[in-house]
Amino acid sequence: MEWCDKIIIALISLCFVSGSVHAQEAEYKMEFGVMGGGSFYLGDANYHTFYKNTRPAAGAFARYNLNPRMALKFNLGYGGVAGDFSKSKNYYPDLTEEQMKFSNPLFDLGCQYEINFFGFGTGTGYKGHKRFTPYIQAGLGFTYCNVFTMNIPIGFGVKYKIAPRWNVGLDWTMRFSLSDKLDNVKDPYYINSGFLKNKDSYSWTMITVSYDMFQKLRKCNN
Repeated sequence: MEWCDKIIIALISLCFVSGSVHAQEAEYKMEFGVMGGGSFYLGDANYHTFYKNTRPAAGAFARYNLNPRMALKFNLGYGGVAGDFSKSKNYYPDLTEEQMKFSNPLFDLGCQYEINFFGFGTGTGYKGHKRFTPYIQAGLGFTYCNVFTMNIPIGFGVKYKIAPRWNVGLDWTMRFSLSDKLDNVKDPYYINSGFLKNKDSYSWTMITVSYDMFQKLRKCNN
């Protein structure tokens, strides 16, 4: 019965190896997802009131996971900026009646570098990654809204892994443009503007859903 003992030992070993493999945490190179939420504008018609005249926003993104704590996120989005100069406390002598109210479509293409507070993963295996993590982000982007300009996005967010390959999140950014014409007009008082001084900006608040793809090769930990 020696052959029988060998078969039993082989089966036990196979089960152990299989269990060890399943216990390892799968990591993926990329995430592809969609996002939806709202955008608001800060500029000459609205200096500091967040979420005033919020417009719908949506888009798609891809996230390249450098490691469980760092990622590069690429986005293509559509939103809008809106305002009303007639409700501002300042006086705008050169604006026509048609320029007082505006609602302009906006396209955004950008890349942000994300840093997770915790290693992001399923929470299984020896690495002890977390299903939930906050993150901070900053990057560079391009905006088309009346004019074509660059923007500097800075923000934060949270993400949660609801399944081994599915993620949901909440993402907030303030995007500082290098133009003062997102609201159709230049500075009404002809104040000279610097790199970011007296420029228009806009913010996105997005709910995100993404799916992991392209599994990384496992490394031997023995």
